[in-house]
Amino acid sequence: MSDRSAVLPQYLFPKQALTSFAGWVAGRERGAVTTWIVRRFVAMYGVDMSEALDADITHYKSFNAFFTRALKPGARPLAQADLVCPVDGAISQFGMIEGEQIFQAKGHSYTTTALVGGDTALAAQFAHGSFATLYLSPRDYHRIHMPCDGRLLRMVHVPGELFSVNPTTARGVPGLFARNERVVCVFESAHGPFVLTLVGATIVGSMQTVWHGVVNGPRVKQVREWRYDNQQIVLRQGEEMGRFLLGSTVVLLFPKPPLHFNPAWAPARAVRLGEAMASYGPAWGADAPRS
Repeated sequence: MSDRSAVLPQYLFPKQALTSFAGWVAGRERGAVTTWIVRRFVAMYGVDMSEALDADITHYKSFNAFFTRALKPGARPLAQADLVCPVDGAISQFGMIEGEQIFQAKGHSYTTTALVGGDTALAAQFAHGSFATLYLSPRDYHRIHMPCDGRLLRMVHVPGELFSVNPTTARGVPGLFARNERVVCVFESAHGPFVLTLVGATIVGSMQTVWHGVVNGPRVKQVREWRYDNQQIVLRQGEEMGRFLLGSTVVLLFPKPPLHFNPAWAPARAVRLGEAMASYGPAWGADAPRS
């Protein structure tokens, strides 16, 4: 079966209703029922609870509390790199932005303008820059951290579809990451602006940031924006910036000149929070940090 055929049922599913129901279930505190659900999930997806700050699944009062669990201190040391990986997950794609075209999968691309919600001035800052698209599977740690030091400038909530964001759907749905609901966070760093976008998906109950809380509840149809130019919201490399309540994808944008990505990186490769992602300087040699 082709990828296009495999995703056709998603066009018919009541994705909004399913997502709302999943969010309601995940947020409920149901004692033994919650523990049973969490235990089944851990077994089904092979979740490594030994890394969790609280490894006892009976302590989680809701599925959301389990899903957004904290890690033990030191579980994800930061590499010495200009940019570190902000999540646990897998690489969907990464590389150079061709003009304003971001590569999604064979035969599919989308524009930076579409990703950021139609703001052409913001998108223009990343023309011929670099991008990285990172997929978080259900088994992964679902907090998002900073790839480098940054001061928050803006946050934009862009309503949209709620297709799955798994690799098959990325190959089968044109412009997937610019069609789904998303939260676009714009930061200023020592090397210029960068964008960190949280992309929603089917059954992703909500997306939240450390400075705002839940951004997309209740869901609305119009684009919303918050400005932070006059505030000093500064997050350091490796600090948590947000989280998904159920899994999804992160898309990062950086301005030109193009970044030098970790030579160990490749599409579909598993990545971990804190490993070296990219450098602003000369291309890395054989002794480059890779984790």
